[in-house]
Amino acid sequence: MGRIAGRFARVEPRRRAGRLVLGLLSDLPRKNCWTIAEWARETTPDGMQHLLGRAKWDADQVRDDTRDYMVEHLHDEQAVLVVDETGDVKKGTHTVGVQRQYTGTAGRIENAQVAVYLVARRRGHAAVDRQLYVPRSWTSDPDRCRDAGLDQDTAFATKAELATRMITRFLDAGHHAPWLAGDEVYGGNPKLRAALEERTTGYVLAVACSAEVITRAGKFRADALVRKLPKRAWQKLSAGAGAKGHRIYDWAAIDLPDPAPGSRQLLVGRNRTTGELAYYRCYSPRSVPLTTLVRVAGSRWRVEETFQSGKGLAGLDEYQVRRYASWSRWVTLAMLAHAFLAVVRADEHARYPAPDALIPLTCNEMQRLFITLVIRPVHDTAHRLGWSHWRRRHQARAQASHYQRQAAQA
Repeated sequence: MGRIAGRFARVEPRRRAGRLVLGLLSDLPRKNCWTIAEWARETTPDGMQHLLGRAKWDADQVRDDTRDYMVEHLHDEQAVLVVDETGDVKKGTHTVGVQRQYTGTAGRIENAQVAVYLVARRRGHAAVDRQLYVPRSWTSDPDRCRDAGLDQDTAFATKAELATRMITRFLDAGHHAPWLAGDEVYGGNPKLRAALEERTTGYVLAVACSAEVITRAGKFRADALVRKLPKRAWQKLSAGAGAKGHRIYDWAAIDLPDPAPGSRQLLVGRNRTTGELAYYRCYSPRSVPLTTLVRVAGSRWRVEETFQSGKGLAGLDEYQVRRYASWSRWVTLAMLAHAFLAVVRADEHARYPAPDALIPLTCNEMQRLFITLVIRPVHDTAHRLGWSHWRRRHQARAQASHYQRQAAQA
């Protein structure tokens, strides 16, 4: 917390932010302003809500501090940045950015809020940046944007454009990004690919089977081009270690000529059991072996673990807020909490390698140890009864308000 202390003008919000981060790292079954305030021995949730909504501090500066902390401890010359989005199912229409849209979290179209994250992966993995996706249904309604804390002139930006902003911030901060991986949402966007090539950042981005590429023999759809490959073009390679062993696929790369500097390929992965194909557009400032492209492609598949870990261990998705400022503050502090676990885990791996009889420490195990040894508070009976009284009083006021509104509408 000392790294972000200077971002707060007053000591009270700084200390409360520290308690909120510890609450996010706790084993509370649900993490929100109410439960964390009770856990932190505060008498009401008002202070936590003030921290997220009205206190004077810049969440974007804390986001930058979190990014620098991750890079300092986990980044190296082989690191891969992964861009992906995740959604959180919501009720109602007032939460900033919410609308009926597809979210992979639910696997279907739901009333949801979606954000795009930039994740750093190598010795550990955690999010280093975030951007809320604000749909056209919001940007076309200035009053709705204003009510949710967005600028009235907020312009619509695609997910690929949000990814470009985050990558640009990362590079402009002086950090090096040798590789970026992403799915078809990002691989199918030529502007994103051009921006990466301009910064000489390599990429392995998934594309649809219908994507067209230009070879020395002409223009072809990706799936049509693959059908022309001879058997000897395929190599059996691991895309990285999974929970049940190495993920072995057949891989082939096709050179794509281009007058601009750099090396470009169409990378194809084939499932050895089902025969299912995956296609990737690749760029690197210099020619690299097929094994490198496969390693980068495999890095993208681990991003779901990052989201599961961030949500399960640090409450990334458990915010109960409607306005943009509150969303960005909660998510940023959750990113910081998760980054702490990732860094401590990586440091433990480096300094104290696990013996053969044990698996390496995981973020889940690091959280259990941290809770047990450092942050588990002791609450007395009076504190718990006081919170019980506060909840019942608050719920009584809410119930009375609902009845009064119902009577006025009758």
